[in-house]
Amino acid sequence: MRLRNLSQPIITEVILLGFSNLHQFQISLFLLFLVMYMLTLLGNGVVILLIEMDHRLKAPMYYFLKNLSWLEIIITTTVTPKMLSLLILPDHTMSFFACALQGYLYFVAGTSEVLLLAAMSVDRYVAICNPLRYTSVMRTQVCQLMVLSCWLCSFFSITMSMVPKAGLPFCGSNVIDHFFCDSGPMLEMICADIHFLQALDLAVSCFTLLSSVSVTAVSYVCIIVTVMRIPSAKGRKKAFSTCSSHITVTSLYYGSSMFIYIKPAGKSSMDFNKLATVLNTVVTPLLNPFIYTFRNKVVKEAMKDAMGKVWVGFRK
Repeated sequence: MRLRNLSQPIITEVILLGFSNLHQFQISLFLLFLVMYMLTLLGNGVVILLIEMDHRLKAPMYYFLKNLSWLEIIITTTVTPKMLSLLILPDHTMSFFACALQGYLYFVAGTSEVLLLAAMSVDRYVAICNPLRYTSVMRTQVCQLMVLSCWLCSFFSITMSMVPKAGLPFCGSNVIDHFFCDSGPMLEMICADIHFLQALDLAVSCFTLLSSVSVTAVSYVCIIVTVMRIPSAKGRKKAFSTCSSHITVTSLYYGSSMFIYIKPAGKSSMDFNKLATVLNTVVTPLLNPFIYTFRNKVVKEAMKDAMGKVWVGFRK
């Protein structure tokens, strides 16, 4: 690659601006995001424990939800603690290695979640369109293989986009107008022609998001066709209710991810990128346990029983 100006020193640390343009709201945002972060850990942790401990929550759908909760914890923990420190501490620096590691972990977990949402749409397709074959098709081994494939595809795709950058000199501006180490600002630090790297990142993003969206769309087209053939309105409503949670979450996650990583974004859209990233890293992980799980009748019963046992143990 053609090198640019190498007169500047190699970057050893970066400066994250965070929400520096919202000085008057720093404390309020800190308290808001802290409460949301704690509730996210609590909610997703409860989901994982319930699914692990209750025999009624052993269906494939709950296996996927357990893995989704793990991913939500990883994504929000990768980004939120540093974001909180930027809101209350004067030191906005971060070592270059920690910055690169944060970005890598975020994109591996985020890509895994995008692929997992597509796998969950396939699960809903089999459950509604082929209910008699559901248990034979969605066996434990098949579900484990689907989740493992999501992680492996994510790992290889993100690593493939990261490896070409590893040997290049990072000597540009070390100031990042964001609250985490996003790929775009990191590319701008490279003292070389980055057009190929930008194209590679865009290709990985397009392939991951569009393939997942396509699988989800095809699954739901088949689901809608099948549901519309159900003669009773009550039956159609029940079938659609099993998919409403998944549609809500995929719409939020796919939409915000496409806005950030597929839509070309200039400096004027950075504030919108931050807002969309907050949606992915703070809001969606908080809402997922309530959208997916806590409205579920079986989960409510399992939670009620668990709380009863805790109360009995506490009284003893």
